[in-house]
Amino acid sequence: MVSLSVQKVIEADISKSAKIRELKSLGMKTADIARALDIRYQHARNVLLAESKKAFQTKGSGLSEAKQAGLEVLQSKVRLGPDGRVVIPAAFREALGIGEGDTLFARVENGEINLLTPSGVMRRVNAMAREFVPEGVSLADELIAERRREAAEE
Repeated sequence: MVSLSVQKVIEADISKSAKIRELKSLGMKTADIARALDIRYQHARNVLLAESKKAFQTKGSGLSEAKQAGLEVLQSKVRLGPDGRVVIPAAFREALGIGEGDTLFARVENGEINLLTPSGVMRRVNAMAREFVPEGVSLADELIAERRREAAEE
């Protein structure tokens, strides 16, 4: 089952590359994007790889396009310290609302290390779960009804 937001992107009158980037921003994996758009995995990967290269450019359209779209772009060079430690710049910590002792989730994908806040992980999990819930169905209402049936049976 494809979520409503994914279906809107698939049906949108935009280029394949724009669809690939948009589906990735919704948290879809590259292989799933390729299947959803009925394209080769390599095509989706090449678009995303080119996009990630653009994001690291300090000059050119990569950063300015993101800023024009209203996205906050922070970029910094960091060094690997003793025992593999990396200091997250203060501006990044402020933007994410994180501080010393907070928990982050780390993952490696396509040669990149991604750090996610708990709220970021929840957004991704919710997006993935939405794909399996039929449109118009409230899981909360179903759970309440199920509990009431169980209570009535007792």
